[in-house]
Amino acid sequence: MSLDRWVVCEQCDSVYTRRPLRPGEVADCARCGHHLYRHHRFDLERLLALTLATAIVFVMANVYPVVALNAQGAYNAATIWGAVIATWESGVAPVAFISALLVFFFPLSQICLFAYVLLGLRRGRRPAEFRQAMHALSLMQPWSMAEVFMLGILVAIVKLHGVMTVIPGIGLWSFAILTLLLAALTSYDLQDLWDIAEDVEAGRPA
Repeated sequence: MSLDRWVVCEQCDSVYTRRPLRPGEVADCARCGHHLYRHHRFDLERLLALTLATAIVFVMANVYPVVALNAQGAYNAATIWGAVIATWESGVAPVAFISALLVFFFPLSQICLFAYVLLGLRRGRRPAEFRQAMHALSLMQPWSMAEVFMLGILVAIVKLHGVMTVIPGIGLWSFAILTLLLAALTSYDLQDLWDIAEDVEAGRPA
């Protein structure tokens, strides 16, 4: 029997033979109860489609205005990057830097890394930098905070509504959808991708 058919528990080092699972099933260690592996919740095609949709909405959220403000005839449209730049120019550089990381660079990096890994696996091979990409995804998952930024936008809109006319823009709706898509993308168990990579290397269908 080949080595890729064995599963070793990370907690107690118990060794098991990997067996096929039905949808929804999870394999746990009989000795300590640690999670070993589970049935893949998504196939590669569906996860690739989710990644592509997230990338498209990410571009829309960053290109189109989030809100338009109308105060006594003075009209001004604000984008996410415009807000970050305005924060930087107002002298609060640390806040601008952190905002840029959390709402732009981290989500963009996650989307690109998912696309890199999934496209490689879809071609039937493990990408050259697979381990590094997976490690980076694991590190960035806790820092995906688009929903926090979305909540801040909504609070700001409510506060400004009594002072001036606030018109939600395409960027706001795109960012709301982006928040949901990123939540779905980052909720995917990365261990499943490791398992799929092992299946691809062993010549088993992913």
